[in-house]
Amino acid sequence: MSKNINVALIGNPNTGKTSVFNQLTGLKQKVGNYPGITVEKKQGICKLPKGLKAHIIDLPGTYSLNTTSLDESVVLELLLNKNDKDYPDVAVVISDVENLKRNLLLFTQIKDLRIPTILVINMADRMRRKGISLDIDLLEKKLDTKIALVSTRNGNGIDRIKSLIANFSDLSTQPNLNTSRIAPDYFDRLQKTFPKEDLYKLWLVITQDVNFMPIEKKRIQDATSFSTKSKEELKKLQHKETVLRYQFINNTLKETYIVDFKSAKGLRATMDKILTHKIFGYVIFLAILLTIFQAIFDWSSYPMDFIDEQFATAGEWIKNTFPSGIFTDLLAEGILAGIGGIVIFIPQIAFLFLFISLLEESGYMSRVVFLMDRLMRPFGLSGKSVVPLISGTACAIPAVMATRTIENWKERLITILVTPFTTCSARLPVYLILIALVIPEGRILGLSYQALTLMLLYLIGFGMAIFSAMVLNKILKIKSRSLFMVEMPTYRLPLLKNVGYTVLEKTKSFVFGAGKIILSISIILWFLGSNGYSEDFKNADSIVNERIQKQGLSPYSNNYIQNHINAYMESIKLNPESPPDAIQLKSLQDTVQNFTNILKERARLQEIASYKLEHSYMGLAGKAIQPIVKPLGYDWKIGIAVLTSFAAREVFVGTLATIYSVGSDEEETIKNRMAAEMHSSGKKPLFNLASGISLMLFYAFAMQCMSTLAIVKRETNSWKWPVLQLLFMTSFAYLVALTAYQILK
Repeated sequence: MSKNINVALIGNPNTGKTSVFNQLTGLKQKVGNYPGITVEKKQGICKLPKGLKAHIIDLPGTYSLNTTSLDESVVLELLLNKNDKDYPDVAVVISDVENLKRNLLLFTQIKDLRIPTILVINMADRMRRKGISLDIDLLEKKLDTKIALVSTRNGNGIDRIKSLIANFSDLSTQPNLNTSRIAPDYFDRLQKTFPKEDLYKLWLVITQDVNFMPIEKKRIQDATSFSTKSKEELKKLQHKETVLRYQFINNTLKETYIVDFKSAKGLRATMDKILTHKIFGYVIFLAILLTIFQAIFDWSSYPMDFIDEQFATAGEWIKNTFPSGIFTDLLAEGILAGIGGIVIFIPQIAFLFLFISLLEESGYMSRVVFLMDRLMRPFGLSGKSVVPLISGTACAIPAVMATRTIENWKERLITILVTPFTTCSARLPVYLILIALVIPEGRILGLSYQALTLMLLYLIGFGMAIFSAMVLNKILKIKSRSLFMVEMPTYRLPLLKNVGYTVLEKTKSFVFGAGKIILSISIILWFLGSNGYSEDFKNADSIVNERIQKQGLSPYSNNYIQNHINAYMESIKLNPESPPDAIQLKSLQDTVQNFTNILKERARLQEIASYKLEHSYMGLAGKAIQPIVKPLGYDWKIGIAVLTSFAAREVFVGTLATIYSVGSDEEETIKNRMAAEMHSSGKKPLFNLASGISLMLFYAFAMQCMSTLAIVKRETNSWKWPVLQLLFMTSFAYLVALTAYQILK
């Protein structure tokens, strides 16, 4: 056989379908979206006996071919469209040994489509503990198929699946049931009207709301010799079909599937009562979230710091090794910085999906979704929205990616759009420095004003997310079924291989998906901040050097140098009882002089960098927007910082450090310089209570993160939503900041 065998993996949620997919394909996988929609498409290659290869598609989980969601529609559309390049040569239905009866409903429907179908019964390692015994030979005969008994945890049965796929041509394609029994006259008329079409496929075309059909519904509705039934009548017939199938399944399992009920089975019920309790359930969930949240911060900080240091070292090495020029600057400050802005998020993304995968694999996530649904639904969200909203306090990027667990498109979209309101860790540098500047020291009930301000900013962000969700739920005219269904799977130890694959795939998805957009925007920002057309920009070195020769360094640079000298002298701690001799004193004076010269040169370079930035394209843009930001209490320098912080919110502090001629590692001196900065009127500090509160509220609500916009574009498969998100959040932030400043000034 010259071509690959197309294999569709199909099954109910929580049957271990992804585990089977991972076992068959290993790392030979790729993840994307189905054309035109946001449902994830996972594909892989599997080597088979006889030198064959299988192109395996892991279809979204579905309970039956009676579609209720976009995910389920994707499955049905593929199975009905023989012209699709991914149309399966063989379908592999994954079932769970503990829920075989429910899983066989989907199996019988697929087999009735006359597609060669293999039944995989997963989690065989639990049979003895649960007192389950199976007569595989008789079950194969009853279902007219071949069966693979599998344990993905132990790796047993995978070779059996490969062998059955390779020999798929030997499988029977005869239906399990005669569906026409539910309405003989109706089906007889249908068959006579379309004699060349398969009867069960015709039935699915009529009853299901799907696209890409080989037979269009309009043809059926326009047929003169056939009159279809009303929706209510069709629903009744669907119910009859389901009853008919379960009668067949019950009769089949009665002889082949035996359970010894003497086995202990009370532990799951007890745990469910505790984990979904109306009080203790929330307490346990909060404790788990706090633990995860703290772990993400603590564990990711080390690799993130390491990555940051390595990219800084690499940038410095490039500047020192390569000849100076635009190419070196582009490489060190544009491309390398852009890649660093992508890679530095990897630890947080990896750790977040590690914990999410552990919760999902253990079966606990379904309990959380059930627990939180009743609280979130009035706001247009579901229980599954909780994880992204909480995750957003670490970083909005992995939080938006975590919305993939939400099947309902409207609820998922609303969650994606409101998640950036939750206060992420990137806002902390901005908040901390502004709070220290404008919020006075003092306490109330033992809590400092500054700590209360920070806590209030977090609460405002979360409150705005919930309020926005409620508004969006009312104004978004998206047809989306609000039926909530979640399965409570059996508790089990997470399969580490599955967890590893999940973390790897989600991380790759971010790096290669959103990374391209982030890198592009980073290079654009570098260009705007590193280039200018005016003579002031082109002659910045000579202009600043001439000014320094005539007037000396700026007062702030002199203070910067003196503070460092004082700190150095303090660190020496000379003993007044044993003063240094003449040689030691001369050596100390030379050391201090060399240190002073280094500081002067650093200050000179910082003043040149600040002057260049002021007259760059970015600086000119800051001057251009000054009339817009002035009503908020900002000057052009803050305007530049707001513009550059679109790359990432924390860039705000670094930009001001450059503008104020301060090294990026000198946070305290940044605060001192910002505190000394005067308003254009010269009568009051620029950073006062009014402007500080205005700036904090702006960052609380504004979409100041290109990385988040990039990932929203990827997750929604459209620029429409991130652009609307950017416009709304920025406009709202501006209005709130304007109101706050005008009231407080």
